[in-house]
Amino acid sequence: MNILFGSVTGTAENVARDAARKARSRGHHVRICELDEITMDELMEMEDVLVVIATYGEGEMPFNAEMFWDELEAIEPPLDTLSYSVLALGDTAYKQFCQAGKDLDARFEELGATRRLERVDCDLNYERDAAAWIDKVIPQIEGAAPVEEPDDEGALGSVGRRYTRATPFSAEILENRLLSGDGSSKETRHYRISLEGSGLEYLPGDCVGVVPVNPPEMVADLLERLRASAEDTVEGYDLSLGQLLSTKFEINTAGDTLIRAVNSVIEDDDLAQACAGGRAGIEDYAWGRDVVDILSIDPRLEVDPETLLSLLPPLQHRTYSIASSAKASPGEMHLTVATLRWEREGRAHRGLCSTHLADTLGQGGRAEIFMVPNSRFRLPNLGSAQVIMVGPGTGIAPYLGFLQERQASGASGTNWLITGDRHSATDHVYARELAAFQEAGVLNRLDLAFSRDQAEKRYVQDVMRENGEELYGALERGAYFYLCGDAKRMAVDVEACLVELIDTYGTAKPENFLSDMRREGRYAKDVY
Repeated sequence: MNILFGSVTGTAENVARDAARKARSRGHHVRICELDEITMDELMEMEDVLVVIATYGEGEMPFNAEMFWDELEAIEPPLDTLSYSVLALGDTAYKQFCQAGKDLDARFEELGATRRLERVDCDLNYERDAAAWIDKVIPQIEGAAPVEEPDDEGALGSVGRRYTRATPFSAEILENRLLSGDGSSKETRHYRISLEGSGLEYLPGDCVGVVPVNPPEMVADLLERLRASAEDTVEGYDLSLGQLLSTKFEINTAGDTLIRAVNSVIEDDDLAQACAGGRAGIEDYAWGRDVVDILSIDPRLEVDPETLLSLLPPLQHRTYSIASSAKASPGEMHLTVATLRWEREGRAHRGLCSTHLADTLGQGGRAEIFMVPNSRFRLPNLGSAQVIMVGPGTGIAPYLGFLQERQASGASGTNWLITGDRHSATDHVYARELAAFQEAGVLNRLDLAFSRDQAEKRYVQDVMRENGEELYGALERGAYFYLCGDAKRMAVDVEACLVELIDTYGTAKPENFLSDMRREGRYAKDVY
């Protein structure tokens, strides 16, 4: 059985691995991999395929399914020997809900494949629907006697598998250290978190999910706006209103559904203009606003708790790249987190999970966590391979783990890091650690871009251009290229720069060059 996934934050990969365990228990030999690892020739030889796929952005394929989709759209031979089923993951707040799964499902059908089970579209609370799909579709495919196969779970140990988003592990925060210097406009922190007694394991490049709780002050502000009490009951729920607002619903950010609902019952020119601008307009308007802000646009607006809860998405975990190697830091993991704080119209606002870690839990508190494998962001198996790592700001996090792992494993390949931030004096957060890697001969080249240290801003893509011929030459010789950080701006600019360098110094078409790199696992992104 072939179980293929296209993942954005690791959720689809986790569900695919749940399906693989179920299939093995029924005697199936299972191949589980990213969609982009599959060629069309391989697909045409397959008989049974299960696809678990998340939707990225405005209905787009996730990064590790882009090539597969492009090739699937282009082929003409029928797939009439293939049976398939699709589980789609998405968010109903987006207009193009589960679009990637819908597109794949329709294209398979168009090519003559047999749909074994109707597609299932999952919202943010996906666990029950995903489990039901797995339980229903696996028995439809004939298996054999249960078999023992090597575990390809990668990062998850057998004990640690029991910890999920629904049942996280309570991990002690051993260290909460401010990295940013005096006068910095940012607040970047380093966390050491104990994994003792959990059985949780990880590989460099993996992520961790942290389950936050809404801060009491924000809950109090919302209760006051609702003219309600924390002890109030809400029909259909076992928990009190205060508990629901603390642990079950997103109130730190204003979602599309709430904003559109408020716009439909009040008159406000800015809000109306934002809604007229579609998803992009609403996202711009919502930036920095929480639920109280939206309800306070018109103080005369009255909202009962039941109605409000129906307009709020469930409280989601936040995913962070792990900033350590288990070989270098056994029994614990490290995180690099930017703590967000701002004011709006006299009210203090803050990033939900970043301040949950920094303030609510602090040092000695216990964070609710679970592992999020990231198989698309792995070091090369070949220790002699060259590695190029690009990641400004907190995008440096996974590369600390990469460098620790390369050092611990004695990898001989050279390591080139391109990173930076705003000001070298206050934001060069891991200067000592990077200097130690250089002195040990692990970090062979370090190029820094501090954007505000000069009159004209200078970013990591500018460093790439300045060293374009050398960078392209390394890629042509087989180097692995990694990109970590902001998806909407930095990642787009870096990829555009890569295309430019390939076009300038190479002979192949940039899109073909990058496709080959992806296929070979030499181009990987961890963006958010």
